[in-house]
Amino acid sequence: MSIDLTLQSLDPKTTALVIIDLQRGIVAMQTEPYPADIVISQTKNLKDAFQKADAQVMLVRVKGSLDGKDMLSPNADEPMVRSGEMPKDWAEIIPELTPADNDLIITKRQWGAFYGTELDLELRRRNIKTIVLCGIATNYGVESTARDAYERGYDLIFAEDAMAARSKEDHAFAITRIFPCIGKIRKSTQIIKALLK
Repeated sequence: MSIDLTLQSLDPKTTALVIIDLQRGIVAMQTEPYPADIVISQTKNLKDAFQKADAQVMLVRVKGSLDGKDMLSPNADEPMVRSGEMPKDWAEIIPELTPADNDLIITKRQWGAFYGTELDLELRRRNIKTIVLCGIATNYGVESTARDAYERGYDLIFAEDAMAARSKEDHAFAITRIFPCIGKIRKSTQIIKALLK
């Protein structure tokens, strides 16, 4: 897919970086088309730029109770079953993205970061109009959060090279079929350039 590299400047006062599920248990999975270390590196570049611009950063993680009763368990053909007890550090934000004093951590219990969390409230209190999204997995946490953000009237920018999925096909479907309908798809370098103009 050809990505349009033109992007007008982003207002750091009304733009937030929302990082999805870059936590120890998620980044340990194999991802495509970018390995997790590339996603982490690109996300760190974005986070550093947002901090330099004094723009809001929000780190989203998924975490359930020990008994798992607060997690979704639908009757599905291919349910994502939680097997056994998770390691104690499974939901910890990775060290490369250690939260700064002004960063917010949002804890969710399903794919999307809006339902059942304070994300929308915190964004609106800060007068955020535009959300830059990145993280793992493109077609689960990122896409679910993006759909909810779109329905709430936020402008969306997707950092394509700062997200990945379990397969190239899963990533490509979201990038080529879903995200163009609800936002703009850009490379991390172009987002940083627009933010720091």
